[in-house]
Amino acid sequence: MIADHLLLGREGEDAAAAHLASRGYEVLERNWRTPRGEVDLICRHGDTLVFVEVKTRGQGSLAAGTDAVHGRKRSRLLRAAAEYLSAGDLWARPCRFDVVSVVRHGASLRVEHLEDAFRADFERSGGRGWQPW
Repeated sequence: MIADHLLLGREGEDAAAAHLASRGYEVLERNWRTPRGEVDLICRHGDTLVFVEVKTRGQGSLAAGTDAVHGRKRSRLLRAAAEYLSAGDLWARPCRFDVVSVVRHGASLRVEHLEDAFRADFERSGGRGWQPW
């Protein structure tokens, strides 16, 4: 039997993928894993690759899903994205990081999409950017 929080997370990712697809995003990968991290959704929107973190919250949650994407989580996303770009020789493609927050309200889900939620932190990497552009 699957735990309730895992079912809610899967339902949230399904809702996020459907929301993005309805807005012209092509979902390329779901739950793309590497030893360095995981990306919930990897999409293409026009010429841009979009790495999407999905945060799902139950009814009554006080914290917004977007608030949960901070330091360590961002670092893991950046490392996983870098590995994805390297594996596909996609470094020349523009890319960005989005966050989709999904909140349960009774029987329905509310989806909020924050485009360009954060950028790679070049200063923290000692001036070495994680991408060559």
